[in-house]
Amino acid sequence: MKTIGFIGLGIMGKPMAMNLVRAGHRLIVHDINPAPVAELAAQGALDGRTPAGVARQSEILITILPDSPEVRDVVLGPNGVLEGAAPGLILIDMSSIAPGVSKEIAAKAEARGVRMLDAPVSGGQPKAVDGTLSIMAGGDQAVFDSVADVLQVMGKSVVWVGPIGSGNTTKLANQIVVALNIIAMSEALVLAAKAGVDPKVVYQAIRGGLAGSTVLDAKAPLVFRRQFDPGFRIELHLKDLRNALTTGRQLGLPLSFTSQAAQVMSDLVAGGKGKLDHGGLVQYFEAQAGVEVR
Repeated sequence: MKTIGFIGLGIMGKPMAMNLVRAGHRLIVHDINPAPVAELAAQGALDGRTPAGVARQSEILITILPDSPEVRDVVLGPNGVLEGAAPGLILIDMSSIAPGVSKEIAAKAEARGVRMLDAPVSGGQPKAVDGTLSIMAGGDQAVFDSVADVLQVMGKSVVWVGPIGSGNTTKLANQIVVALNIIAMSEALVLAAKAGVDPKVVYQAIRGGLAGSTVLDAKAPLVFRRQFDPGFRIELHLKDLRNALTTGRQLGLPLSFTSQAAQVMSDLVAGGKGKLDHGGLVQYFEAQAGVEVR
């Protein structure tokens, strides 16, 4: 049993934390929303009250937060993690943020004797619930090896990918592939519907061939059922693509198709659809075609 801090009990963080409690770990939790804190407390977790309070009681501390500014604030800000951290604490940031920010925070953490991994996840809420996320971790490999058993409670695929920042670079690559897969699926199913061919039949016909993918099998059935509650919200996927584009600019890469995908998501967010599951990208193409995929 390890004493683990967990900050960020949202749509992903709460089930991940629940799995750690069920695995027998002692958990100290914090979130700006008191409701999930109370749920975890009912399962035996303790309320750390502040990020510093969580850090004071933890040997490993996990954060999973919306974006770079929130991670900076929770780790580096007043009453933040580093204020309460003792040397030797291992900080695992499982948020999806800009790789450069991971490097910045890790350098400041190291100056305080805190070792850090950036270990974002993929798989959405269903895989967070059943503990089968894909986890891509960057940082010192010895630190990764020392916490791999904890990560394996939350993930089925747990891979060390390189030095700090590599985890979030890998996650950005993942998010590009997922976004373009969903967009390709959406255009294809809308084409079928517009042409008068049953999209469900098209899906069954193509899923066993080269067009088949995990994304297709995860999202097409939800589109057919018009089930767009997240999952993974469009607005959060847009955040990831914007981080990818920023990173691309820093590297001199245009990422042209990523830019187009981000524009589709931006239009949906502007239309009030940002909180839909990213499978809801199909609605952009449906609106253009004047059809609905069912």
